[in-house]
Amino acid sequence: MTNATPTEVDILIVGAGPTGLFAAYYAGFRELSVALVDSLPEPGGQVTAMYPEKMIFDVAGFPAVRGRDLVTALVEQTDQWKPNYLLGRKAVSLSEVDGQFDVGLDGGTVIRAGAVLITAGMGEFSPRPLPAGDGWLGNGVVHFVPAPEAHRGQDVVVVGGGDSAFDWALSLHPIARSVTLVHRRAKFRAFAATVRQVQELGVPIITDAQVMALRGDEGGLAEVELSVKGPAGQEVRVLPAQTVVAALGFTADLGPIESWGLKIDHRAIAVDSTMRTARNRIYAAGDIAAYPGKVKLIATGFGEAATAVNNIAVALDPAAHLFPGHSSDVP
Repeated sequence: MTNATPTEVDILIVGAGPTGLFAAYYAGFRELSVALVDSLPEPGGQVTAMYPEKMIFDVAGFPAVRGRDLVTALVEQTDQWKPNYLLGRKAVSLSEVDGQFDVGLDGGTVIRAGAVLITAGMGEFSPRPLPAGDGWLGNGVVHFVPAPEAHRGQDVVVVGGGDSAFDWALSLHPIARSVTLVHRRAKFRAFAATVRQVQELGVPIITDAQVMALRGDEGGLAEVELSVKGPAGQEVRVLPAQTVVAALGFTADLGPIESWGLKIDHRAIAVDSTMRTARNRIYAAGDIAAYPGKVKLIATGFGEAATAVNNIAVALDPAAHLFPGHSSDVP
């Protein structure tokens, strides 16, 4: 069942990562009403979900900024215009009604918008599950560590060999009682400098190992059983653990967006120089937008967000100016 009266806004932004948040700010600056929808339960997109504690070095104006702090600042900047956040929700359908778009969300809510801006990053992403972790997700097994302090004094096992796994190990090392990194191969996908940092901290790294079983009781997880390749063959090793961080990568797809009549290639949406897609008044910005010479950076997404919003303003009102003037000139 859908809402009898859709919520109406000028722009619906699909994706509340850095690009989407800055687009919402800029839409407010252009005096356009905004709703932000994201399948994740809090704003920040991949930055919040995957590397909130990691330092980012290529955002203009910040010699270095922690992912969490960048998102906090973007939310503060955006919130002055009071956008309508629809978090933990998925955009599942799109139809054109009387020159506007009705976007249906899971759960039945319908948002009516004059234009749609897609800033969904790499799309709808799902963590790869830990094969031995059935029944433990949310009760000892996690895919993300948004609040490292929650693991203070715990024994933590991080499973994986990519950047996220090593980043979590670095973040948790000064907080947890113990941190052990487990990987199924002897080679890692993570940056060599990050691997070296973890090694120099003395974090135990167990390679050629598979998680075979998790054990505990109603009080939660207690230990992890590993099968480790040794000189004499496979050996069983048991580690204490109240938390297992399954950093095994992600699968991603565009989900229902693929059925919206856009030109899509390799999970990216083709746009022109105004950031408009193949459909009038549907735009895309950030990592999900594709054009010749595209460079996928947060800084690039910020510029694309401003370009998209300014062009949307004209598409919604042909009498509007494309360039609104400099924000420093506004009282």
